[in-house]
Amino acid sequence: MSTPSNALSRRAIAMLKAVAEGRAELRCSCEPDLRVDGLSCCDQTTAHDLAHAGLVRATRLVAPGQWAPAELTDAGHRALGALPAAAA
Repeated sequence: MSTPSNALSRRAIAMLKAVAEGRAELRCSCEPDLRVDGLSCCDQTTAHDLAHAGLVRATRLVAPGQWAPAELTDAGHRALGALPAAAA
């Protein structure tokens, strides 16, 4: 997944917004899973892509397999900030 906002799907944008709102957690592993409001996301492939693209990260280090609050990286903030007004 590339990081330009026009390359992000609506689902990826929704995931980024949930992270920005403090509603998301990442399971720390080589393929970090995402849950929002305590529920696993239906598209973990997109969650993995967002993490591997450097748009989201865990707020703290935890043991592998454990959950940690998620946050946007600077690149994630830029990606959301670059969205057209209609998509934001």
